[in-house]
Amino acid sequence: MSAAIKVEKLDKIYSLGGKGPDKHALKAIDLEIPRGSIFGLLGPNGAGKSTFINILAGLVNKTSGKANIWGFDIDENPRNARVSIGVVPQELYFDAFFTPFEMLELQAGLYGVPKSERRTLEILETVQLADEANSYTRTLSGGMKRRLLVAKAMVHSPPILVLDEPTAGVDIELRRQLWETIQDLNNRGVTIVLTTHYLEEAERLCDRIAIINHGHVVACDSTKNLLARIDEKEILFDLAHDLEEIPEALKSFHCHLSGKRRLAIQINKSSASVGEVLAAISSAGLEVHDLFTKDTDLEDIFLQLTRSD
Repeated sequence: MSAAIKVEKLDKIYSLGGKGPDKHALKAIDLEIPRGSIFGLLGPNGAGKSTFINILAGLVNKTSGKANIWGFDIDENPRNARVSIGVVPQELYFDAFFTPFEMLELQAGLYGVPKSERRTLEILETVQLADEANSYTRTLSGGMKRRLLVAKAMVHSPPILVLDEPTAGVDIELRRQLWETIQDLNNRGVTIVLTTHYLEEAERLCDRIAIINHGHVVACDSTKNLLARIDEKEILFDLAHDLEEIPEALKSFHCHLSGKRRLAIQINKSSASVGEVLAAISSAGLEVHDLFTKDTDLEDIFLQLTRSD
């Protein structure tokens, strides 16, 4: 099978027992996550991402539909399905008096990994925590604790890792270290499912991205194809002199002033060219001090797909 995770018509309704309307968290979603990929799962708060992850992890029962993890149906082969996935939660939960080595040994025991087959030190090396193997977890930095969560999820050698907001609350340097860890794991053959609110992170790391909103999958495609969906380009001109209003020669374009010397013009790349804009600027007699362009990024896609809902 080419899919690491495949769900069909996956539905989840939370019943409030008459204390309010039932919450329809997932609405018959279809989703396929390729093996060996870094797959981004995006969506605003309350979109259904956590419900989806918790169903895969066996923490929440689905209402209907099918879910398959690494070739195992979660209903027909629940044990094999759960062993095939490791979930790295967003929250940092640790026993302050355990060392990383002890925590991984305990976790491996809970998964029934025989002592002869445990890879505790190897895993700590992978997440760059070998030097802290015997330190108390309370002494670790925030970034180290994030990496330790990844290590805990790896003790039973799952082929799939689900990372739920792995870089939330860490500084830029630590975020980039975690990015390197994620890419290294993927290079070793691990399929990564990544939820994040940092759209730059998803754009940089992910091969494919699904966007969930109000329980629906509103987009699922390669990152490259998603970025190609919006045809807009913005050209910003820094002018040599103040401009009080838009010249007549530019009124056929969608443009606005941002300050008296910054002119922004949006064009559709399929119907207008930068050359046409430059010709209009010249026709209007404007002297340009500098210019630069801004192409579509993932934030534009995300806002376009979730704003109307």
